[in-house]
Amino acid sequence: MIDKLGAAGIVGVLVVVAGIGLLAWINPLIAAGMGLVVAGLGLLVYGLVSNLLASFGMGGMV
Repeated sequence: MIDKLGAAGIVGVLVVVAGIGLLAWINPLIAAGMGLVVAGLGLLVYGLVSNLLASFGMGGMV
């Protein structure tokens, strides 16, 4: 999976993890909520991309 992200994707993941880590250091409850929001957005984007590719007949690519 890491080879599909590229350099910008890896840096983006590190920034998100560092931000949630900083929040967890300050307030763990808010960090847990932010983690759930980020995970939910990731699942939402995955679902949208899967449906878009399926509508173009490329459903097996994801």
